[in-house]
Amino acid sequence: MKKAIFLLLLTNICIAQDLSQQKQIKDTTTAKIATIDMYRFITIDNDTTYIDTSLTIQKEYSHNYLRKDIFGLLPFANDGQTYNTLQYSLTDFSPYPEFGFKAKHFNFLEANQIRYSSVATPVTELYFKTTVRKGQSVDAFITLNTSENLNFSIAYKGLRSEGVYINQLSSTGNFRFTTNFNTKNKRYFAKAHYTFQDILNEENGGITTIDDFESEDPNYNNRQRFEVYFSDAKSFLKGKRIFLDHNFRINSEKGNNNLYLTHQFNYENKFFEYNQATVPSTVGGTIVYRFGESFKSSGINDQTRYNKMYNRVGLVYENATLGKFQFFADDFRSNYYYDQILIFDNQNVIPSSFSQEINSVGGQYEYRKNKWNGKFLYSRSVTAQSLSNLDAKLKYDFNDETQFSFQYQSINKLPNSNYNLHQSSYVQYNWSNDFKNEKINSISANAITSWVDAEVQFSVLKDHLYFNDASTSEQALAKTQIVAPSQYDGTINYLSVKVSRELTFGNFALDNTILYQKVDQQDAVLNVPEIVTRNTFYYSNYLFKRALFLQTGIVLNYFTKYYASDYNPVIGEFFVQNDKQIGNHPNFDFFINAKIQRTRIYFKAEHFNSSLSGNNFYSSPNNPSRDFTIRLGLIWNFFN
Repeated sequence: MKKAIFLLLLTNICIAQDLSQQKQIKDTTTAKIATIDMYRFITIDNDTTYIDTSLTIQKEYSHNYLRKDIFGLLPFANDGQTYNTLQYSLTDFSPYPEFGFKAKHFNFLEANQIRYSSVATPVTELYFKTTVRKGQSVDAFITLNTSENLNFSIAYKGLRSEGVYINQLSSTGNFRFTTNFNTKNKRYFAKAHYTFQDILNEENGGITTIDDFESEDPNYNNRQRFEVYFSDAKSFLKGKRIFLDHNFRINSEKGNNNLYLTHQFNYENKFFEYNQATVPSTVGGTIVYRFGESFKSSGINDQTRYNKMYNRVGLVYENATLGKFQFFADDFRSNYYYDQILIFDNQNVIPSSFSQEINSVGGQYEYRKNKWNGKFLYSRSVTAQSLSNLDAKLKYDFNDETQFSFQYQSINKLPNSNYNLHQSSYVQYNWSNDFKNEKINSISANAITSWVDAEVQFSVLKDHLYFNDASTSEQALAKTQIVAPSQYDGTINYLSVKVSRELTFGNFALDNTILYQKVDQQDAVLNVPEIVTRNTFYYSNYLFKRALFLQTGIVLNYFTKYYASDYNPVIGEFFVQNDKQIGNHPNFDFFINAKIQRTRIYFKAEHFNSSLSGNNFYSSPNNPSRDFTIRLGLIWNFFN
């Protein structure tokens, strides 16, 4: 109800805004014309983009729940569920320990994903898309500058989708409030935001009888007839964050030499819950304990809490010729905790909490001049924990159509908290560990040209942490799934090459993206498909005296067979399995998109070949991917 009221109020604001803009146009003959560069969106690193209401093939790729191009991610059957990762190079690393439960975080907006605005006139964007069966997906955003120096924005993304399988409902919300301020003399700058996010998923554990799905028995065309492991389990992730990044120029007038004092503050708390009312599952009339022995016979309610506080203080020297030199010190504190201490008969003790205090110092050099843009960062802990990060980036803009970039990163990363501590009502899902740091070395090169875009990455992983299938052969036979954290003592070499090219023939175009991946390892720990490809053939043209822009075509998504990671809802993570391969199934989508003034309308028939090419399409070994689904959506912008 609160979500509906918020969206109704925001819609009224949008209509009132549009009417006021029309009134301004009628009443004023000397109004200034705002140019596109006066509508800016700025990241925490001060990378700037401008508002874009065009309709391109990239907009088609990003018209989805995550609001971004998801090439390399494999969505589960229902909107709002998790994603399997096809492209490992999408993984982002931080040297600091995180909360964990990473499979639940695809739609969780982190601090570096928040954008700040600076606009000449108020701007509103309304996003809408139908979901899988009952529900809707919306994202409403409004931003305005009360003055040239002060901006506010407020946004809410909400989703409710029932899904086609039993116990598969998704209900999520992402509230964001941002402010962007600077003094008139450009001496003080501040960016701040507040977020509240909640992600609720009913968890059915996948279908129990894969043979029934692959047999293509028409009795199962109604997916509700499939037996699933759980009909009353669910998981819930929520989090709140307060963030501030600001800097002050010490010298009163900006010149060729400037000195700045910087400070960044981030306080966040998170909460993860796994709830399962009925413990035993029924598989073909047989009672199965899917996650093994439990302390409770019913009403499982596992709760994990986490909070962190991060402060960084720095001093920046800026020289008009040499660039920026920054020296900083930071303080990281986190608490990961439960309400009890567990003592087992074998004297194994699972503590109630895991806390960390880490102090680091570092330096950063940034150079921006002419066609060159470089950033070089190094930081290292000065407390007992071993932590370091070397990150070097270099970009060269040859011209407007051609850019080259290179990056090298070497990270000594502390384990995420849920690797070292986890408590559960399931006996074998309790652990307390002291894992070594992960060592990650990665080098990448990107090229953007008028005839091809290419990305190459080579990574070396040592002491790689992952979740593993720890079930015994007897447990596997009884359909019991035991998952535990593991650390690989070998070396993993990972190579990826991604090439994109669009060919145009008049009003027709063929957009191609091909990814090749190769992993060198002694044991099958990091599993990825060798080939992932997306090919789109489409037509675009103006119609009705250029009043409407039309875009229509077919998209093929495909990846080769591989041992995909499986999803475990108790720990909210994917784990390595080597029993079942998925892939080698072409997925065709048909779309018709149109643009009328500032409104973009989307129609899509997803996976329209699902009934023609066999039931061998999966998102994970026990979870079929999406069937044929018809989707409608729009994006509507208001601004003067």
